[in-house]
Amino acid sequence: MSGGQPASASSETLVLGIETSCDETAAAVVVRDGSGRGRVLGNVVRSQWDQHRAYGGVVPEIAARAHVECLDDLIAAAMGEAGIGFDRLDAVAATAGPGLVGGLIVGLVTGKAIALAHGKPLVAVNHLEAHALTVGLTDGIDPPYLLLLVSGGHTQTLVVHGVGRYERLGTTIDDALGEAFDKTAKLLGLGFPGGPAVEAMARRGRAGRFSLPRPMLGRAEPHFSFAGLKTAVRHQALALQPLTDADVADLCADFEAAVASSVRDRVARSIDLAEPLLPPGSARHLVVAGGVAANQHLRATLAALATERGFDLVAPPISLCGDNAAMIAWAGASRLAHGLTDGLDAPVRPRWPLDATAAPAIGAGVKA
Repeated sequence: MSGGQPASASSETLVLGIETSCDETAAAVVVRDGSGRGRVLGNVVRSQWDQHRAYGGVVPEIAARAHVECLDDLIAAAMGEAGIGFDRLDAVAATAGPGLVGGLIVGLVTGKAIALAHGKPLVAVNHLEAHALTVGLTDGIDPPYLLLLVSGGHTQTLVVHGVGRYERLGTTIDDALGEAFDKTAKLLGLGFPGGPAVEAMARRGRAGRFSLPRPMLGRAEPHFSFAGLKTAVRHQALALQPLTDADVADLCADFEAAVASSVRDRVARSIDLAEPLLPPGSARHLVVAGGVAANQHLRATLAALATERGFDLVAPPISLCGDNAAMIAWAGASRLAHGLTDGLDAPVRPRWPLDATAAPAIGAGVKA
């Protein structure tokens, strides 16, 4: 990584973002003004759900091939929406990790080629940092703040001290929350992607019928666990065979309620730990980001918790909770404003924790 001169306080910065870390192919252009506020000028996302649905999850080889087939067209579409040519760009930002290695290679190599061909700086973006900073683009929220990052591969609480400065408080010791939603959907026959499917079915159900566990409730450490909850759903489903639509809806409602209760308790513990780390007199923001942040029950639960604890809940619009390139471009613009760019030899990093110094949680897997 190389450092350059920070962007001028009076200038606007235009950045192209490229996202190919999993099963969405995306390109976007954002502008960051001299005061640090941003706007999306062009944003295109193409989902691969149809290609992966038959397999019940993302197939890395299929994902990488799909990125190759459409990325150039999506970049052209995003640039067209923005109404600019490559000569107007100030930098190119591409996801370098974490994620599926084949997809990461497609996006980062494409970003490098554009940067080289047009003489633009390259920013190799950490996908998690992009989620962490999205509220700067959507809501004008600057660090420091407490972040709950919930996605298919990650469930963490972190104090965001600034661009490039993250302090992890809690993490999952087994499944990420999005993974738990996907696996629950699969075992209940709801298909892929699991999060929206479970949420839609939960709206038709009646919570309280089943007694499901609230993992880690009341524990002093701020970590998460969802494997036991997922297993409890499976045992209930097996006991009810053959399942009716009402059974599935009620199971989803109770699963969602258990998730919200568990996450609320774990985030409350993270608030306890975060408050001494936030500067006296600074605004108290609880930010939730990542694909699972789109879940309305979870948002409502966290909003109530934030109010009780004197925090304001901030979440990106639903369209920018999942994987997208606007957040990649914004992270690139934010890093560029701090003089942070990368060489054309920047590697892909399938595992890339935001806080590399954080000790692993006892029992935790290798998600990073």
